[in-house]
Amino acid sequence: MTAVPGSQKPETPHPEEPLDAYSRIVTNVAQALTPHVAAVRVHVRGSAGRVNEGAGSAVVFADDGFLITNAHVVAGASTGTAAFADGTETPIDIVGADPLSDLAVVRGRGGTPAAAMLGDADRLRVGQLVVAVGNPLGLTGSITAGVVSGLGRSLPTRSPGRVIEDVIQTDAALNPGNSGGALADANGQVVGINTAVAGFGLGLAVPINTTTRRIIAALLSDGRVRRGYLGLVSTPAPLPAPIAARTGQRRGLRVIEVVPGAPADLAGLKSGDLVIAAGRVPVAEAQSLQRLLFSESIGRPLPVTVLRNGAMVDVITRPVELAS
Repeated sequence: MTAVPGSQKPETPHPEEPLDAYSRIVTNVAQALTPHVAAVRVHVRGSAGRVNEGAGSAVVFADDGFLITNAHVVAGASTGTAAFADGTETPIDIVGADPLSDLAVVRGRGGTPAAAMLGDADRLRVGQLVVAVGNPLGLTGSITAGVVSGLGRSLPTRSPGRVIEDVIQTDAALNPGNSGGALADANGQVVGINTAVAGFGLGLAVPINTTTRRIIAALLSDGRVRRGYLGLVSTPAPLPAPIAARTGQRRGLRVIEVVPGAPADLAGLKSGDLVIAAGRVPVAEAQSLQRLLFSESIGRPLPVTVLRNGAMVDVITRPVELAS
């Protein structure tokens, strides 16, 4: 067959090119973040004088030696050690912990690396590349990569009836000891703190956003976070078209579970309700509700507007202080 003049055979893409681009991103993030992630070990005295060891990872977030990790990693401890990828170690003190967000702040007594750069999880989108960086051994970093597979998830805590709201779901595998490590975007900015394995091939991370920055600030100043508590589990959900047109918002929070005896239950909120507003402020994701449940909300009426059976209903809740 004679070739048509001026025509060229299409070039076949090199099969390694997409992988190389992907690998470059992951490698760059790993190189940038690994020095800022520590292996944390704490000792907790249990019953009968037995000493138990807790372990995980932590991320340097301030240049004066402060690190962020999971509350469950340091639960029950007051001191410990942090070991970095270059082999250096420093004793640490637990500054404060917030079990509801599963965040804790610790401080190194000795020198620590410079702070990692914190990002904004509110900019994340489903399908976006993320890299999980941990330091389970204190010698070499643990690096896995994947995508954001879900946003606005809820995670049951170790305390019955409590959940961590608004977590990031990713298929980046979380290895043992990665709890408290960094979840980073393609620019190497920390957008989450890895907290749990949700199931085979799924990991969860607490987002770094306006709400968690406020939690961190409270831990730094007071060692604890005073919070209002409603006792409901929710997930983002679209509003019906007529309600969206009427309210000007497209999403609300679908109530998945109401904790028996909690303020939400006593006020009459029900599983299946679609929360549209709280405190007369539109609610489109869990963070919108969390912002309203800091110390100033405790004991005060909080009106919650829900869509129930096609009708908008106002329910008056009264948050109680979340016990530590």
